Amino acid sequence: MLAPPLILGFLGTMEIVIIAVILLLLFGTRLPKLARSMGQSVNEFKGGLEEGKQAAEDVEKATKE
Repeated sequence: MLAPPLILGFLGTMEIVIIAVILLLLFGTRLPKLARSMGQSVNEFKGGLEEGKQAAEDVEKATKE
């Protein structure tokens, strides 16, 4: 039988819900900013990948000529 993680073994469902609500109240204003920043980072990363692919294709075309 698998043992539950130590901290969750002592907490019931209601206690976990209460802790989640408290955390949401404390950090709720920061969550949208964090999500927006993560989205921008992902978009920038994807753009960088596309630029890298394009640069590799340009180099490949230049070496063939």
